[in-house]
Amino acid sequence: QVQLVESGGGLVQPGGSLRLSCAASGSLSMFISMAWYRQTPGNQRELVASITNGGSTNYADSVKGRFTISRDGAKNTVYLQMNSLQPEDTAVYYCKAVKLRSMSQIESYWGQGTQVTVSS
Repeated sequence: QVQLVESGGGLVQPGGSLRLSCAASGSLSMFISMAWYRQTPGNQRELVASITNGGSTNYADSVKGRFTISRDGAKNTVYLQMNSLQPEDTAVYYCKAVKLRSMSQIESYWGQGTQVTVSS
């Protein structure tokens, strides 16, 4: 079974930075895409950033210019560099991996989440 482990969350002041890590139990090459989502109490999870196996990236409008998603195949790890953090970025951040099951189906895997709190 695929396992994803997030780390790097914590408490940071407004304007500060954090780097989240998502370590996968296998090679990133088995996934067609990796993504970071975030969720606050009472809300649905929202897509923050994604990266395909081909290197194409997408970002939510709210984080463009501040967050960067990247990957290190040698470490089987995906990162989310978060700069200029603001209180509205406070959330539990989740890593998601997607792999092809067949030509018409996909399988998605989620990490346990890591808390990011932006407060003075």
